[in-house]
Amino acid sequence: MTQKVVNFVGYSNSGKTTLIEKLIKILKCDGFSVAVIKDTHHDFDIDRPGKDTYRFREAGASQIVARSDQRWALLTETPEEKVSLTYLLSQLQSCDLVFVEGFKSETSAMLRLEVWRQENGFAPPLAEKDFSIEAVITDQKNSLNLNRPTLDINDPELIVSWILQYFQLKSI
Repeated sequence: MTQKVVNFVGYSNSGKTTLIEKLIKILKCDGFSVAVIKDTHHDFDIDRPGKDTYRFREAGASQIVARSDQRWALLTETPEEKVSLTYLLSQLQSCDLVFVEGFKSETSAMLRLEVWRQENGFAPPLAEKDFSIEAVITDQKNSLNLNRPTLDINDPELIVSWILQYFQLKSI
């Protein structure tokens, strides 16, 4: 089965994470499974100094698996090169949809949706010049003239319906 990937692009603080969170909740209630891949431009750490996984990594382990009754995580050090989105997608278990956030320059074959809000004083929508963006999710639905769909950022149910229609998925 081909992965159904939605890449949410947009400027920092445009509301991508908040929107994705709302969409996941709706989709989960409708019986869909959703995975998320987040690219961050900041160094991040999911384990804390003094904890066992941190100590193993500091000692030089290239991979560490941490497991509890509720979840497990694989930590992999990648000092040589940044891992590609294609590789990260290949690591996911089967799911109905994959939401990607933070891969603004990634233009491979996937649905690209821009989240854009004028109230934050951002530059014009990326979609004005980036024709790989299929639709714009915005608070300025009626004032944009982009020759592609604009979806109301305040109507997450409509956005879910649009995504499901795009991929020809039906509620479970």
